[in-house]
This record gives sequence, structure tokens and C-alpha cells, in this order.
Amino acid sequence: MDFSFTEEQEMLRTSARDFLGKECPKTKVRELEADERGYHPQTWHKMAELGWMGLVIPSEYGGTGGQFMDLVLLLEEMGRNILPSPFFSTVALCSLPILEFGSKGQKEEFLPKVAKGEIILALALTESSATYEASEIRLRATPKGEEYILEGTKLFVNDANVANYLLVATRTGDRENPEEGITLFLVDATSRGIKVEVIPTTAPDKQCQVNFDKVTVSQQNILGEVNQGWEIVEFILQKATILKCAEIIGASQAALEMSNSYAKERVQFGRPIGSFQAIQHKLADMLIEVDGAKYLVYEAAWKISQGRPAILEVSMAKAKACEVHQRACLDGIQIHGALGFSQDHDIGLYFRRVKAAEFALGDADFHRERIASELGL
Repeated sequence: MDFSFTEEQEMLRTSARDFLGKECPKTKVRELEADERGYHPQTWHKMAELGWMGLVIPSEYGGTGGQFMDLVLLLEEMGRNILPSPFFSTVALCSLPILEFGSKGQKEEFLPKVAKGEIILALALTESSATYEASEIRLRATPKGEEYILEGTKLFVNDANVANYLLVATRTGDRENPEEGITLFLVDATSRGIKVEVIPTTAPDKQCQVNFDKVTVSQQNILGEVNQGWEIVEFILQKATILKCAEIIGASQAALEMSNSYAKERVQFGRPIGSFQAIQHKLADMLIEVDGAKYLVYEAAWKISQGRPAILEVSMAKAKACEVHQRACLDGIQIHGALGFSQDHDIGLYFRRVKAAEFALGDADFHRERIASELGL
């Protein structure tokens, strides 16, 4: 296991940090919180020009054919800058499964458009229970000739308000094992019968309720095989979860650095507050926690990049990253004192996103259950 990065990867990290710092300062982040789209189209197209959307897409589909670890580092920098963007939804949640399970025609249709930044994709997976269990997928897809009719509701669909296509998990079979009756469809978001409503959140991220009222979809839009879609969901849960973890540790690292800098600058009782043991120990604990989570994430990402089973490592990383992120932001607010509770300070921007990151792709308890299962319990 080698955690060192190539020269190209270090260049990607540096260029991403410079670009995001320039294109999306915290003033822009605040503006986009109130924007109904939740992202800046001009920045989106600049990201596409840099090759970010096509980072791991093969050159035959217009991408650069990069490695999974390249995407991990890029998401870490996006999390560090809390970039408001449908990048995660489009690339991590949707284009990766299309690349892995899509037909030749589906790859040729969708992947070049993703790489050019021409389309936005969103994953419609969770429903009223908001859990990631096959038994909770109840949106029904009923066959009708060479088409399917979709009826039901999806909740907490990130970026559905701006998506051109939705990757929808549906119930197509009622079997004893609920995992055997799942089918995924690529659905045009402008199809008749689709209604999208943004759900107000604290983050505020663009999580949506999507209603499907007798939506017609061609069987050619099935991703993978009928009733075999849970394999694709598991693929998404593994790869996208570790990419979400990378985003989380990037944000946690930023909270740590912000707090450390403030402790050196803020003078109280005639000296910097960082000279007091209570602050020193708090920052030391933050560093230990953030670095510990970071290497759990890197280990899981390395295993995935090597094609090795990583269910246990992914769940360990997500459970740890969620808790570390919350502690880092809360401790950071305490170090900043009253200033940390103000809406205008940057540490508050990070804290407002803690819960959104925690529940995305399973909270700590969900992943502890998966860890217990891997332990044979």
C-alpha cells in the first residue's frame, strides 16, 4: 500500500486548489446558497475545459482516462473549498456506473456530454425512509410493450433541479430477496409526469423531491439488466461513498487550518490564544482525528483503485469521516469564540454542511451496521 502521489496528481491538487480559490471564493459560496440553481454555469464550463468532468472517462469517450485516485484528490480539494456544484451528482453518482455498466450506445450517448460539461446527471435512489436498503425502493416501473411506466416518489435527490437526466432506481420485481427486483433507468428529466421540488435544508444544498406520475421510459434506457440493478447500487455506494469521504476530509482539513491560523492571530490576555494549553490540546486532537480519517479514506480508495474488495474499509472511512467532520467544525467554532457563531465567518459555512455530508450515502450508524455484517455479526 503506497500513499504517495505521482507528480501529475500533485499538480492536479495544486491546480485545483488555485482554480477553486480564484473562481469560487467564500463570497461566491454565500451567493450560491441563495441561487435557485445552486451552482455557477460559467465555473461549471471552466471545470469541463480543465478536464475535470472527464477525469476518469476514457479518451474514446472524450475524457482523459485518469485514475480513481485522481478523482479522490480532486473531490478532496472541492470539499476543502466547499464548492457548490453538481459535480458529485454527475460524475461520482452517475457517470461512474454508466462507464461500468452502460451499453456501448449509452456510453457513446452520455459520457462525451458529461466530459464536455454539456449535461448534468442526478441519482434518484432514496425514498421516504431515506435509507440505502433494497427493501425501501418502492417506486414502481411497470412494463408496457417496449416501454416502462414509472410511478412513485424519490426524496433527497441532489441537484435534480438542474439535472438533464436522472438515474432512477425502481422496483420491477417482488421477490423474497428485495435486492433481486431492482432496475435502474436513465430518464430524461424533462419527461412528462416528472415534477421536481427543492427541499429547504440547513446546508443549504439542492436536495429535491422528485415525483414520477406515469412517466414513460424506453427499455433501451435500462442501465444494466432488468431486476439486477442492486449490483449497480452497491457499486455506487462503494465508489461514491469514498469520494464523499474525500470531500468531507477536505472540509475537515480546511476547518483545522482555519482554526489553527486564528489561534495564532487572536490575542487575549496579552498573548495569542494558541499559547494556552486548552487551545493547543484541542488543535492537537483535531489534527490527530483529521489525519486518522484521511488515511482511512486513502486506504479504502487505494483498495478500490486496485480492484480489491473494500466494503469494510469504505464503511470504516465513512463512519469515521462523519464524526471527525462534525468535531472539527464544532471545535473550530469554539476556538473562534463568538465570532465562530456568526453567519459571516467562514467556519460557519463549513458547519452548515456537516449534517448534509453525514447523511449522504449513509450515516455513521448505517455504516457501523455494514461493518458489523463484514465482521460476521
